[in-house]
Amino acid sequence: MATREVAVTAADRAFWQRVLGGGYTPLPRWPGNSADSAAVCRTAIPAGTAEALLLRSERQGLSLDTLLLAAHVRVLAAVTGDSSVVTGYLPGKDPQKDPEKGPLPLWAALSGGSWAALAAEAAQWAAEVQRHSPQVLDALRTETGRTEPLFDTVLADGRAAGPEDLTAGTVLAAGLSRTGDRLDLVLSHRPGALDGEQAGRFAGYLLAALRELAERPEADHQEWSPVPEREIAQQLAEFAGPQRELPDRRVHELFEDQVRLRPDDIAAVHGTESWSYRELNERANRVAHALRHGGLRDEDVVAVVTERTLPWLVAVLAVFKAGGVYLPVEPHFPADRISGMLVRADCRRVLTEQDVSPGLTEALAGLPGVRADHLADLLTGDHPVTDPGVPVAAGQSAYIYFTSGSTGAPKGAVCEHAGFLNHLLAKIDDLEIAEGRVVAQTAPQCFDISLWQLVAALAVGGRTLIIGQPDILDTARFIETLATGGVEVLQAVPSYLEVVLTELERSPRALPRLRHVSATGEALKKELVERWFATFPDVALVNAYGLTETSDDTNHEVMRRVPEQASVPLGRPVANVRIHIVDERLRPVPLGSPGEILFSGVCVGRGYVNDEERTRAAFMPDPLLPGERMYRSGDFGRWLPDGRLEFLGRRDAQVKIRGFRIEIGEVENQLLRVDGVRDSAVVVTGEGESRQLVAFHSGAQLSDERLVAALGAALPGYMIPSRFRRLDVLPLTANGKIDRKALTRLAGQEEAADGGVELRTGTERRLAGLWSQVLKVPAGRIGRDSHFFDSGGTSLSMLRLAIALDRVVTPAELQQHPVLADCAALLDRRAAEAPNPGRQPVDSHV
Repeated sequence: MATREVAVTAADRAFWQRVLGGGYTPLPRWPGNSADSAAVCRTAIPAGTAEALLLRSERQGLSLDTLLLAAHVRVLAAVTGDSSVVTGYLPGKDPQKDPEKGPLPLWAALSGGSWAALAAEAAQWAAEVQRHSPQVLDALRTETGRTEPLFDTVLADGRAAGPEDLTAGTVLAAGLSRTGDRLDLVLSHRPGALDGEQAGRFAGYLLAALRELAERPEADHQEWSPVPEREIAQQLAEFAGPQRELPDRRVHELFEDQVRLRPDDIAAVHGTESWSYRELNERANRVAHALRHGGLRDEDVVAVVTERTLPWLVAVLAVFKAGGVYLPVEPHFPADRISGMLVRADCRRVLTEQDVSPGLTEALAGLPGVRADHLADLLTGDHPVTDPGVPVAAGQSAYIYFTSGSTGAPKGAVCEHAGFLNHLLAKIDDLEIAEGRVVAQTAPQCFDISLWQLVAALAVGGRTLIIGQPDILDTARFIETLATGGVEVLQAVPSYLEVVLTELERSPRALPRLRHVSATGEALKKELVERWFATFPDVALVNAYGLTETSDDTNHEVMRRVPEQASVPLGRPVANVRIHIVDERLRPVPLGSPGEILFSGVCVGRGYVNDEERTRAAFMPDPLLPGERMYRSGDFGRWLPDGRLEFLGRRDAQVKIRGFRIEIGEVENQLLRVDGVRDSAVVVTGEGESRQLVAFHSGAQLSDERLVAALGAALPGYMIPSRFRRLDVLPLTANGKIDRKALTRLAGQEEAADGGVELRTGTERRLAGLWSQVLKVPAGRIGRDSHFFDSGGTSLSMLRLAIALDRVVTPAELQQHPVLADCAALLDRRAAEAPNPGRQPVDSHV
């Protein structure tokens, strides 16, 4: 019998456009096994619930399948964390009218209201799907580039869901089966995507939703959570860090213990200078006594404004010994920022060095109530060298680190000694820091990881090696310093670790003493892990995660081989740390579902200094663990089945382009899976309808066509970037993280038709040619007003440019003259000052 032709109306087209605009709703999953054939999960609905459902069906005039549809979309919203979901809907078949009808996309935008109201809405959604002709769907999918499946799950109307209902791309189908008085919930699923345990858990959520709908129809469905008490108990108990009692000691007291044990052992090294435990302790004691003699009280804030040198270490230990609160301030900060930090922290004491910071000098001129002491003066003063013995409680504030705020105003996170100690002990345990071990100190002072790098080794009789910034900026020198310094424990952000690894792959250098490398600060990509173990199969790689507000890292994933998962887990919480994954109402989400990461326990800091409003918004009592405080991170993640944490990014990493919700991290992760891509970052440019994704990547030279084809195999068309750009190395911030602001500026710069103001002189034209070679930027995009770092430049490419210029100018001078016209003028001045004024240094080759 021929299928009847159905006219397609404008209303049909508009309806399906709205449905396709709802996007795609993937069911949270993790691989169970390699089986691809469907499995069936059948669960009997309790007699009482079945009777209540039949009664609800009669009272509302709705079928049982419609009630199941309402429960299904509500559970989908709960497990995906999204109130707008799309599922496949398989209408009841009429063999004479619709012999080959398959599932159609059904878009459900859930709002507040009762369960009964949700059931009524479900009936309307199902009716609309059946009322509008689907014949226009294929054309619309072509227009929008939607060649992939439209849904991940299917709801069968009028019958049990069978394996045949798992159409291409779907992983779960649900339906009801009636046999006499018995009512069963039947799920068909693909074990390769959802194993039996997951399918059973999903069935439990559906049964709970059906029970609510039948027995509490007037209750607000948004107040309901599908997570049963046993699953909450599992997350709270099994997924918490191990409990251990902290010693009644402070970090500086652990150092003092080691001084008594090994006074003449080398404690710290910087360049050619080294100090023993006794020398370091006596210097710190002198400064601590001077602080107390000068009126420092418990928990008074002391800013330390020094370079990363041995005196910096003295100042930090002295502040702790004197019972003060350590506030790191980097010397190169501008005066306004320094002044703002000192005022916000109510800081009246500063430890610094002679002429180390012009910004500090300017800031202090406007702060007459702030006293600055030079460390050299305090160290030569008549102060005791014995331990001050100032009592410091576990709950006292230890330090303040200022972090960037979403509003642009820095916020100072205050952490206590107990959290500081707990984190330090976790690092000592998991990185196997012990007597004689050498730990590299590499992070800037205002990056919170700098503190554990500085003092962890000193708490157990090891050695701290402070590596200066010039050595860090030159990767060959950095690697040589690691080797000659005998570094055994190293931490770096993945972006910098990738640069170091690239140098090692190009110029192999043995690092026989290296035992543990920790990556933190940004997502660690699996491709980098694979490269690491290919180069250093016997060196453990630790993925560390945590926030300044949680006393630094709270999770460690210690890897000695490449993980099986597509993404690198964050690991389990460290000792005395609990983590909750919650929805917007702070309720635990289902296992494997995305949610906000909350921290509880000794790791949680005191709040933001002198900022009650932002403290109240982020720090609060833990509703799941009475008596504990928790911190809302704004990060999103999910639990893996073994209790490890997986990072999913931040909510603000989600964008909407042409009606489609896109997680930037998902695009970046897929780009990293392309053969030859080493690192990636995706930014958004344009406004309104002109918004588009621009992808940056490092690694092999790959054509746009190849990248589009590779991404198209895993991502829908609307998630594929409009433009691609390869850089030797992605630009980094001062803390070594990918500089997304610089990439966004670069993407916007490339949208311009030309390179800016026309080049005027021969030096400018030759310098532009070198920029083009070093930055791999088309010469036509470089003008007089082009900015080196905004054009994709990094500290490493700056070094390459200095070499290409025969080092006529230093990297520091290049950094001070990042605009091409200014840099060219500097080169002309140097050429005029040279013995042979006609020399043209920019003729050098890269």
